[in-house]
Amino acid sequence: MTLAVLASRALCGMRAPEVFVEVHLAQGLPAFTIVGLPDTGVRESRERVRSAILSSGYSFPAGRLTANLAPADIPKESGRFDLPIAIGVLLASGQLVLSDKMLRNELPGIVFAGELSLTGALVPVAAPLVIALAAARSGTRPVLILPFENAKLAAAIPGLTVIGARTLQEVVGHLDETAPLTPISGPAATCPGEHEEALALCMSDVRGQPVACRALEVAASGGHGLLMCGPPGVGKSMLAQRLPGILPPLDENAAIEVAAIRSLQARTVTFSRAVPMRAPHHTTSVAALIGGGANPRPGQISLAHRGVLFLDELPEFQRHVLEALREPMEEGEIHIARANRSVSFPCRFQLVAAMNPCPCGYLGSQQRPCRCTPDQVERYRNRLSGPFLDRIDMMLLLSPPMKNWYQLPPSEPSPVVQQRVVRCRDLQLARQGRLNALLTPDMMERICCTDSEAKRLLERAGGYWRWSARAVHRVLRVARTVADMAGVTQIRAADLNEAMSFRQQLTH
Repeated sequence: MTLAVLASRALCGMRAPEVFVEVHLAQGLPAFTIVGLPDTGVRESRERVRSAILSSGYSFPAGRLTANLAPADIPKESGRFDLPIAIGVLLASGQLVLSDKMLRNELPGIVFAGELSLTGALVPVAAPLVIALAAARSGTRPVLILPFENAKLAAAIPGLTVIGARTLQEVVGHLDETAPLTPISGPAATCPGEHEEALALCMSDVRGQPVACRALEVAASGGHGLLMCGPPGVGKSMLAQRLPGILPPLDENAAIEVAAIRSLQARTVTFSRAVPMRAPHHTTSVAALIGGGANPRPGQISLAHRGVLFLDELPEFQRHVLEALREPMEEGEIHIARANRSVSFPCRFQLVAAMNPCPCGYLGSQQRPCRCTPDQVERYRNRLSGPFLDRIDMMLLLSPPMKNWYQLPPSEPSPVVQQRVVRCRDLQLARQGRLNALLTPDMMERICCTDSEAKRLLERAGGYWRWSARAVHRVLRVARTVADMAGVTQIRAADLNEAMSFRQQLTH
């Protein structure tokens, strides 16, 4: 055999398109060429593959070797093609001889991915879960051969046979059936105690802020975005950090999806059902927040997928950074276009933000006088645009608790609140298949029904505050959540009144 064809996968955002690694050995002066739009990392595979083959006890053929990564219009990057190229060289040179059954029936269904060290050991590659998910969704029930560390993670994807190998020799022994490798089982995403870190920050630590605790429970129950405004030390960050502890743990599919996104950034990833929370600093750039780069990678909003994105000191973020959040907040997905590729990452996050009422932070506070001029306060608040604020469901003004706040009883513990949140979310998922924060306008006509008194109240409030249609819809969604928490079918005036109290005019 002078031509070998093996299957692998490229990487393009959260997609892993199929790539065929074709290795051809011809007579001529010794040469080793890789074609098919490879980047520098792939072109350097020539030296890694050569050394790995020699270190593993095989000979490198003296002829004209050509490795084609097809299709040629997909950019190829990283060292994940080392393993299929090395296997292709051994097949094309006749050093690896396969049985007819393996060659005709099994080899076409095997997906190879792995980087080789100069010693012949397999090095873990990035995004094994993205590769495994793409292979599982192909509908062909393929077999994946990956570095052992990657295989343990990828085996969690149902419907796949995953084989982990530590060296090139182990892969050769499995293919020629002299030393078959056993498929491995993946880790469970339900390890006990993995949610303890979030639960350690308990709601019972909060004293003297009953309205804020209620708002946090409403936001958690419906998946609503929340903006808290108040002087320093009022408890904004404390409340935000306790939101993941009252959210339900991720289910298995969500845990796999979150781990797949993380695997694009780190080679070592662990499964966890804990709700992710990201809190980028206010000096964060657009690319770091939403993703980007010459070879696009997910940003903080994608790493917060299925979890919480906490933006502290919201007006201190650069305005164009916050404006970049407007489309992702609506669509739950970010599209990044570059000259040679366009990628998409999921980013269905729950936004929680905190801000001070003025530059010094003490406007309206009894702790110390505010020294900001009206112009300074207006400029500070105008850093947040109206369209951005329209996309936040709930806005809450927090006042400092009374002087003897430490003598007040603690709030309810997080596990107790979490049980109510889970029941409310289960009701929404059974009724409409999504949380109230994600209701579409046509769904709202059927689900957000109001009685006559609530309808008149909404009309008066919308006209008085000059709410946009989007803002009215946000209030209705929050009112639907309040009604669900109360266990009523129709939105009442009391439910709507509480929802409107959670949309206080902070800036405009």
